[in-house]
Amino acid sequence: MFGGVDLREDLGMPVRKPKTCPHRKRLGINVAALRTRRGLTQEGLAEKVGVSARYMQSVEAGDYFPSLPTLVRLRVILRCEWNEVLAGC
Repeated sequence: MFGGVDLREDLGMPVRKPKTCPHRKRLGINVAALRTRRGLTQEGLAEKVGVSARYMQSVEAGDYFPSLPTLVRLRVILRCEWNEVLAGC
């Protein structure tokens, strides 16, 4: 334990996963629903947005909240309004 963060003994790197918050979780659910409505896979959406498929999976799982430029690209590609993307957040 170093400063409240567990370190991997072999690499000395933090292993703490970001805590899921209800707002990130809700955003992920919204993005997944909008993506499905448009008939896109996570990989297809990630490619159009310019992020990795793994990152898109993490966003939909509620692990990460995308940056504003990424949110803007998501909204444009999903052809939806802000209130649809951010509903319940």
